[in-house]
Amino acid sequence: MSVSSSHSAASRILKISIVGFGPFAQFLSKTMIRQGHILRAVSRTDYSNLSAEMGITFFRDVDAFLEAEDDVILICTSILSLSEVLQSLPLHRLKRPTLFVDVLSVKEHPRNVLLQVLPEESDVLCTHPMFGSDSGKDGWKDLNFMYEKVRIRDEDICSSFLQIFESEGCKMLEMSCEEHDKMAARSQFITHVIGRTLSEMEIQSTSIDTKGFETLVHLLENIELAFNKVKQKLVEKMNEEQNLNDAKHR
Repeated sequence: MSVSSSHSAASRILKISIVGFGPFAQFLSKTMIRQGHILRAVSRTDYSNLSAEMGITFFRDVDAFLEAEDDVILICTSILSLSEVLQSLPLHRLKRPTLFVDVLSVKEHPRNVLLQVLPEESDVLCTHPMFGSDSGKDGWKDLNFMYEKVRIRDEDICSSFLQIFESEGCKMLEMSCEEHDKMAARSQFITHVIGRTLSEMEIQSTSIDTKGFETLVHLLENIELAFNKVKQKLVEKMNEEQNLNDAKHR
């Protein structure tokens, strides 16, 4: 792992197309728009009104979306839908080599999918902005941004994209996807153990709580919320796949 503080290429205005315009993509877009970059988006949900308010062009036609000759295509799908979404894109519509960037919280899986699905001439940058709308609401200074240059030929565009985050003060961490996932697995294991322990203790807030105890209660609530969200997404995905299987056998 290395910590980067500068890039050789000067920042430039990028044309960035976003696949999957959910809350996290919207959060990142606000800063990109403020920096002057030109954004387009496509998503299963119709965000055309919100996009218009933000100054972003929203596409309903995926063919036209990919023919826009962008510098960067930013993948902001869920982990579960990544492979399906990428394979559904008419990538033959791309008019020139393009940098594909993902921002998923795990790294080996998207790296492998991107290398498998994308054209050989496409550049691949795997990243993990290790913050969200809560931790980054007052700016991104000193917040971690992990990245790996998986397959990069156009260093200028790659550096300009990384500059989006470096210019906001992010701590730039260059490491392999494998190293990232090993570190993440260890921290998630610790979080899970602590969360399960606190849950079994059935701790509750009282009127005489110390600040330290309040922090533990808040941690437990956040862990339970995260687990419930993941569980709900898995259930929705399983139901979706079951419906597709049922439809095939009718």
